[in-house]
Amino acid sequence: MKLPMLCCTALLTMPLAAQAIDAGPASPQQQETEGWLLLQSRNLAASPQPQSATPTERELALQRWLKKYHYEIPDLYDPDAGGKVETK
Repeated sequence: MKLPMLCCTALLTMPLAAQAIDAGPASPQQQETEGWLLLQSRNLAASPQPQSATPTERELALQRWLKKYHYEIPDLYDPDAGGKVETK
């Protein structure tokens, strides 16, 4: 009894598994983004000159990073404290 039911369920769900998004970017902006990501992942647009930070710059960046831990995270966020979302 369970095997025919399982077969029917599998056959009915097959069309759902066959649906897919067409390959390639959907918009010019997405195409541009994917192009930049491809350059980055293949290391094709790297600068020939190595970039380094001075000890002072590294120290300031570290202090800025550590400073974020001084802010207290509230237990609850007030959903009414902010802008309004316009709906049509």
